[in-house]
Amino acid sequence: MIFNVSKTIKSSPYSVLLIVFSILCLGLISLFSIADSRSAQDSNAFIRQLIFLGPAVLLMFLFLIIPKKLIHEYVYVFYGAVILFVILPYFSPEVADTHRWLDIGLPFSLQPSEIAKLVIVLTLARFLSDRNIQLDSFGSIFIPFLIAFLPATIVLNQPDLGTAIVMMSPVIPMLYWVGARPFHLFLIIAPIFSIVTAFDVTVFTVWSIIMALVIFFSKPRLWYGISIFFFNIFLGLIFPLFWNGFLRPYHRNRILTSINPELDPLGSGYQVIQSKTALGSGGFFGKGWGEGTQTQLKFLPVQESDFIVSVIGEELGFLAILVMLFLFLYLILKILNLAFHSTDRFSGLVLIGISIIFLSHIFVNCSMASGMIPVKGLPLPFVSYGGSFLISSFIMIGIAINFSREENY
Repeated sequence: MIFNVSKTIKSSPYSVLLIVFSILCLGLISLFSIADSRSAQDSNAFIRQLIFLGPAVLLMFLFLIIPKKLIHEYVYVFYGAVILFVILPYFSPEVADTHRWLDIGLPFSLQPSEIAKLVIVLTLARFLSDRNIQLDSFGSIFIPFLIAFLPATIVLNQPDLGTAIVMMSPVIPMLYWVGARPFHLFLIIAPIFSIVTAFDVTVFTVWSIIMALVIFFSKPRLWYGISIFFFNIFLGLIFPLFWNGFLRPYHRNRILTSINPELDPLGSGYQVIQSKTALGSGGFFGKGWGEGTQTQLKFLPVQESDFIVSVIGEELGFLAILVMLFLFLYLILKILNLAFHSTDRFSGLVLIGISIIFLSHIFVNCSMASGMIPVKGLPLPFVSYGGSFLISSFIMIGIAINFSREENY
């Protein structure tokens, strides 16, 4: 009987809640440790997270019971509204030299771009599931790409590069899910690789060979294949000129110090150095809750959000990080499993998109804390402090469970 109960829990979409609240508890424990370090700002982070948790859970249950058909019907209305919503912060006072937050006259502000991520996924799912789209040409994937690109461009200019990247991240997986040709998806990502590899002759040469082989075996029209190849070669040759002539010095500095933080240990590399120090000093079992020197003595910056992983690593150890990553992996696989077993294309696409958004945040935040990529300012789902993201994350969980129930549609 116990085995049957366990099997029922595992197969139920509601088992996602067990994973989410387990991760949430780890985040609250870490935030409370930061709050215990006698800093009013950090104490407010823990208290505000608890305050935001109430409406976040309520909204999750609201979206859990809203009929899927109703969401499907009004998706395009939501998309139009969210475009206006992400523009509004430009009319609010700047916060940290950015226009990311919307002042609503309360003690806290909202970040519209967090809601925009979900609406982009819903809109893409509606567009790709509503009609018999023939994805046999590169032009056929232009509109899905544009759906994400428009709000992402607005957010990029706020500026918020990390969030803009997350907004674009579901496009390719969702297109692949509905049968877009891998070669056409390759055409989207090829320019990115051409730019990234442009600064090393050997790496760029290897990439050019790989690109030529992909084009050759995909067998496009001759003029088409040649045009694609030389366009990407041109990008690789021209980008170093753009880097030196147009990119602002602080942008170049941030990218370079992300690769080698020791280049600027007291400037833009300081955050990463302190984060890596905290992670390394914790060892496998950690220094103990509330005993982290980097955390408690405030050497670690933005520890309540961007570098919460470093707090966990220093005080609770690498073992706690492994447990957290296992829970995240189980959450992603669970949502993907629900997508594979969904009864309609719209639901499956939404679930794929939600899993990619969570995966993007997890990958970027953890990679950022370990110094693998530049600092992007993306929070860790259910762990980092951040009211807008906490609310949008719980809404996504509510929708994921809602769209997984067979009786809903």
